[in-house]
Order: sequence, then structure tokens, then C-alpha cells
Amino acid sequence: MKIAVGSDHRGVGIKTQIVQILKQLGHEPDDQGTHSTESCDYPDFAHAVACHVAQHKAQRGILVCGTGIGMSMAANKTSGVRAALCHDVHSAEMSRRHNDANVLCLSADQIEAGADENLLREIVSHWLSTKFEGGRHQRRVEKIGSLPDAATCKD
Repeated sequence: MKIAVGSDHRGVGIKTQIVQILKQLGHEPDDQGTHSTESCDYPDFAHAVACHVAQHKAQRGILVCGTGIGMSMAANKTSGVRAALCHDVHSAEMSRRHNDANVLCLSADQIEAGADENLLREIVSHWLSTKFEGGRHQRRVEKIGSLPDAATCKD
């Protein structure tokens, strides 16, 4: 599977590990940057990965920033992207099983604080291997995709 990956300067070390994990798992990483620890703006990389996923240039995406929050907010601005911020194996599995998440967002701060490469491998591996259950969840995912923009909000 082709996986677009991206990070800001705070996530570049974790992204490098993810690229290696993806290769070891037999996937094709498509690194959208950054490649430096020099300060940069996370929305640029979130947008690049989200576009690759939305345009089907990659089947899934993985994003890393300090908290993962900014990346998930930025990626979810792209139509067709369902980015989920996950901190453990359970949230990663459920994001796929019930929400059909196509972009995984991770916190470099939390992963580095735990300094457990096995945890990172488990999260990524489970997220990639978990299938969407469909069924009642399909209706909900379709509703997410059809939500109108703010112009239709009522007081």
C-alpha cells in the first residue's frame, strides 16, 4: 500500500522511524517532508499528505507534529479526508474500524516521551491492518462526508 507521510520540524524524527516501519511492513512510503528540524509550518505538510490521499495518489496518510492536533485539524479541511489523532493501539484500531480513518495523526511529544519504538510500530501496524467494519458505521461515515459548510449553519 502506498502511504503518504509528513511532519513538521517537531515530528521529523518520528516520521523517519515511520518511513522505516512502513518499508519493513512491505508498504511504500511517500515522504512529503519536512526533512529538517528547522522550524516550519505544519499546515503545509498536512495539506500535501491530505491531497495525496484525497486524490488517491496514496491509499492512506500518516502525519506527525508535536501534539498531532494541528495536523489533524489541517488535514480534515480537505474533502474526503478523515484524519484521526491517535495515542494508542486501541484508538488507532477504532479510528479504522468505526470511522474509516484514512489519515493517522500522531503526537511526537507523546511518542518521544514514551521512547518506545515498539509502541509506534504497533500503532502504525494495527492502523494499517484494521479493516473498516461498514454496516451501521458506513451511514455515519457518509454523513461526515456530506456535512455542509458553515454557510448553512443556523442560529
